[in-house]
Amino acid sequence: MYVIVKALGYFVQFLEFMIFIRIIMSWVRVNPYSSFYSFVFRVTEPILGPFREGMNRLINTGPIDFSPIVALIAIRLIYNMLVGIILRIGF
Repeated sequence: MYVIVKALGYFVQFLEFMIFIRIIMSWVRVNPYSSFYSFVFRVTEPILGPFREGMNRLINTGPIDFSPIVALIAIRLIYNMLVGIILRIGF
């Protein structure tokens, strides 16, 4: 049980770290053809894309992209719910 929760925690931290790196990369000029940029993009876009599309449909935020903030909150909420379920069932 502890190993599953710990592995899930590491995975969530990795995702959060990648999203933070992508936020910073959007502020500075980075070569979009570099392997590091493409790796970060491939890891984060499946998470950020649906949030971005959903927010564009509900709220017109203009040029500011709030999807990373919403994604980070959602990831943390899902993590907390999963840990609660895992600990409750004693898996």
